[in-house]
Amino acid sequence: MKLLQALFFPPEQPGGVSSMIPYLQDRFNPPHWEMELFSLPKRIRNKGTDFVEFDTFDWHEYEQSPIVQKYIQTYRDYLWWTKLRLQRPFDLIHAHHPIAGLVMKQVFPNTPVMMSVHSSYERELILNGGIEENGLEHRFLTSIYKELEHRCDRMFTSSRSFMEYLSPYVNHPEAISVIPNGFDEKRFKPVPHENEVTQLVTVCRLVPAKGLDILLKACAELKAQGHAYVLHIIGDGPIRRDLEELAQSLGIYEETIFYGYTLHPEEFMPFFDVFVLPSRAEAFGSVFAEAALCCLALVGTDIGGIAEQIEDGVNGLLVPPEDPLALSTALEKLIMDPAFRYELARSGSDQAKNHYSLNRVVYLLKKVYLQYK
Repeated sequence: MKLLQALFFPPEQPGGVSSMIPYLQDRFNPPHWEMELFSLPKRIRNKGTDFVEFDTFDWHEYEQSPIVQKYIQTYRDYLWWTKLRLQRPFDLIHAHHPIAGLVMKQVFPNTPVMMSVHSSYERELILNGGIEENGLEHRFLTSIYKELEHRCDRMFTSSRSFMEYLSPYVNHPEAISVIPNGFDEKRFKPVPHENEVTQLVTVCRLVPAKGLDILLKACAELKAQGHAYVLHIIGDGPIRRDLEELAQSLGIYEETIFYGYTLHPEEFMPFFDVFVLPSRAEAFGSVFAEAALCCLALVGTDIGGIAEQIEDGVNGLLVPPEDPLALSTALEKLIMDPAFRYELARSGSDQAKNHYSLNRVVYLLKKVYLQYK
């Protein structure tokens, strides 16, 4: 069976779906399976010139928005690159970005196209201050979901909560299935260690949606209560300077280490003690599963895919979003009680292995793929 995994970002892009898809090739072996990965190189800009039209809505109603114009041009570029590079037929195409799904069905109308929607671009833009809720861009981007439903043969999400998020924007939400992201356990190797001072770590893109301002305020409260810790922030993004200035103003800059972008954080993540990320929204939250496989205790917000991965007090701790004091209290519990911290980490690791192992996800995908053989 000839499969195409259609990504938007190149496979080496860190985080999210790129944490899973490149590792699938090792599990779909010839002669029964033949898998190819496809994505749009970053250098491809303003190449496409094709006319763009959708069946379920008129995008020209929103064309005065620069964000919509950029989205449409990216669609044209992806279409141009697809026509240029993909010639041979496939038995099945699995797309992992809305533009990829729509373009693949346009280029290969007779090939079954499965669509996995992994995250909400419009929700991220709203939380990061890029667009207004119910504005032109928001309405355009949510209209894309119904177009995906219309064109693609099957739709998936990575969590139940994100499936519920999509429901108002499609005609048949009951037809959407859930297949979580999967992770190759070989990449995550817990390391026995004893840190004299509790080491907190977070890994994410530095944008408002991740709630790192809340984390810094919680850490300031920890320091005010006399608790020793070190906070490691791995990642980069547009608000890094703002976060550094906030850490300084809160008096916790000495306890906080900003690493910037790191390609393989899983290589040294096992040496920390607690993974914490107070996101304001997460469709799935792949980094929580990765941290759990590294045997770190988890602390996250009670929203979206995070709440599906963490059972509060069993395999991690959940706190309300936008609540630095609650987050500080949760972190304090783990700093003061290493035995409890270890128990949560062990339980979290077991849960991640059982539910988010790559082998399990490959099994689920093969069952679906074979329906189209």
